[in-house]
Amino acid sequence: MNQKYRDFGSWMQQLFHCKVQKLAVNAGFTCPNRDGLLSKGGCIYCNNRSFNPAYCVDGIGVRQQLEAGKQFFARKYPEMKYLAYFQTFTNTYAPLSRLKTLYEEALSVPDVVGLVIGTRPDCVPDEVMQYLGELARRTFVLLELGVESCNDHTLRLINRGHTFACSADAIERAHHAGLYTGVHIILGLPGEDATESLRQARVLSQLPIDVLKLHQLQVIRDTPLERMYREKPFKLYTVEEYLDLVAQYIKVMRPDMIYDRFTSQSPAGLLVAPRWGLKNYEFVNLLEKRL
Repeated sequence: MNQKYRDFGSWMQQLFHCKVQKLAVNAGFTCPNRDGLLSKGGCIYCNNRSFNPAYCVDGIGVRQQLEAGKQFFARKYPEMKYLAYFQTFTNTYAPLSRLKTLYEEALSVPDVVGLVIGTRPDCVPDEVMQYLGELARRTFVLLELGVESCNDHTLRLINRGHTFACSADAIERAHHAGLYTGVHIILGLPGEDATESLRQARVLSQLPIDVLKLHQLQVIRDTPLERMYREKPFKLYTVEEYLDLVAQYIKVMRPDMIYDRFTSQSPAGLLVAPRWGLKNYEFVNLLEKRL
């Protein structure tokens, strides 16, 4: 384990005593920020094509997607175990009966040892949280909540559709339900400088979060953020600036936090800016040297 921070891979090794890989699943969910319940425009930075692997296709069953993902990795790591990662859009945004069917299908696939469920803080009603808590008593369940910012002004600007109080409430409820709780945060959102990000780190550090996933802000094609950026370019971090910020962030955050990722790597054909030319592991190597 890295001496400066706890990383997700080492945590998985401690829990399962083997190599564990997340396999993304597209289960055909939508989002209340897209289907008209809250909005039809979505968050201003979101283009779901930027983080969907090739084997993860809507219209193909959960089992089929997971088996395809397993084949991709099994040639190199035949002893690998897997987490079914319900990633695309809001993966608790459906009737409980449908959620149970999808999650149980994933857990029935050989070598799948748990679930990672990505969702919005405002889309986990009590009955769903209770069911996930029951599921967590027999298998690994990590609930990933898209918090993105602790600043309500920023959340309105990016058309997120919920407040930070909503996020904090969901984090607390997930913790009390017995779930591992993960949080997504975007660093460098318009109007948020390093000082504001570090203020938010201190806020997050007080909440019962197990896993943190940090991403630098990226401008992706065919999003409202791209139009904003082209009309009036705003500050985006350079690699060096972002390295400094993440190093400070880790120092501010409580020491038992587990870090899943520090950067996002969007396909070159969709990425407008910033173009760092770094793979995720290359950034991690630079960060470890910096720390």
